[in-house]
Amino acid sequence: MSANPLSRFGLPTSGEPELSHPQPERLLAGNPQRKTWNAIESPLGAARTLYSGVWSSEIGHWRIAMGPTEQEVFTVLEGRCRVHSDAGGFQEAGPGQAIHIPAGFTGSFEVLEALTKTYVICE
Repeated sequence: MSANPLSRFGLPTSGEPELSHPQPERLLAGNPQRKTWNAIESPLGAARTLYSGVWSSEIGHWRIAMGPTEQEVFTVLEGRCRVHSDAGGFQEAGPGQAIHIPAGFTGSFEVLEALTKTYVICE
């Protein structure tokens, strides 16, 4: 058996979330309150870290920028969102659909309908 037990998370969430809002200089529309239930924080070796959990947000739109080694995969559980690329275009996702945001990505995140997602971020 592995020394690292399996973890399960999702809806309904448990525990108290971390509350946040987009940084004012990144806001494009609204000022949505966001809730994060970070379920996993695990080192990946060579000073790398994995974050995974449940995240929700009210409707809004803000700038995002991934670090040079940071990337995210998320799956929408409820609601709809768009991830807009500064290079042009966007991807939209609804329940059951996932989006990968690659390292070094710059653009914006738009919540079209109150959103709940599961996420995995490697940094």
